[in-house]
Amino acid sequence: MNVPEVSALPDARGVPPACGVGVPPACGVGVPPACGGVSEALIGALRREPGRAVEVCAGGPVEGAEPYGEDLQLALYLCYELHYRGLDGVDAAWEWDPELLRLRGALEERFLGALRTDAPTHETPAEALDALLVEPVNGTGLSFYLRDEGELWHLREYAALRSLYHLKEADPHAWAIPRLSGRAKAGLVAVEYDEFGAGRAERAHARLYAELMADLGLNPAYGRYLEEAGTAEALCTVNLMSMLGLHRVLRGGLVGHFAALETMSSPGSRRMAQALERAGAGEAAVGFHLEHVEADAVHEQLVRREVVGGLLEDEPWLARDVAFGVDATVWLEDRFAEAVRGAWERGESALRRPLS
Repeated sequence: MNVPEVSALPDARGVPPACGVGVPPACGVGVPPACGGVSEALIGALRREPGRAVEVCAGGPVEGAEPYGEDLQLALYLCYELHYRGLDGVDAAWEWDPELLRLRGALEERFLGALRTDAPTHETPAEALDALLVEPVNGTGLSFYLRDEGELWHLREYAALRSLYHLKEADPHAWAIPRLSGRAKAGLVAVEYDEFGAGRAERAHARLYAELMADLGLNPAYGRYLEEAGTAEALCTVNLMSMLGLHRVLRGGLVGHFAALETMSSPGSRRMAQALERAGAGEAAVGFHLEHVEADAVHEQLVRREVVGGLLEDEPWLARDVAFGVDATVWLEDRFAEAVRGAWERGESALRRPLS
């Protein structure tokens, strides 16, 4: 399959994604329909001028919202997206609106509180990361399923679901840079340098993922599949890294998240490359995962030795936070995999709305 030039591809509304100073409304993420009381109140507020209270904090919708449910997670995702590329038709000044931040804090309190209760936590980061190195004999994860049984439609759905993360790959982890020092900072920057293409824009991993999507016949515009792929489980995995990245007090958790992803990436990427080759995908789709097989095997060692080791040398009291970041990441990824595989095994789409 021929890969279009990504920078020239329009989004679903026909608007080219290349935007500069004075970003026009259609350069952000399209706001999807609400799916409950919290997201409905938030979206209604965002359509007005900043400074208007978002009346959902004091009891009611937030307190009653399921922490891992689609309503709360969509609202949290939209709050976070204001810190990335913004939302179509939404005034950029909403990013630091005090009432919106109060709402975001209430949503985060429910989500983080539930994770601290539900995600099993190892005593040390070493124990948490060692557990990820044990490959199951008969794997049940999505990469095993896709390698052994996956069809092209499964791979296209999986690419759309993961686009919520991969098209902003490495961005939230960059928030850790000013909060670290010494070995931890140097190690993180070294890995991030690779993630952003080592000085070559065309090799940035987010760009490579956009080319994977185009290779699979998907629209690679940033945020294009939020409405279709914004399941509760998919949103949870992305919201976790945004939440950990935006709060300095959670920097240990962000380092744990970073370490978990780099540790899990290489073997899973090898299986994904095999799945795409078997399905007859093009060079760009296979190449994205082959890039991660070698690079992330090196990154895993660097992150564990320098980033985690350096952080704990400077701030040993953050050890439990790092372990929590690893374990919360794995727990949410397992929930995501279980939901997606369950839908596929029933012969159903794993998306909120099947791809056209």
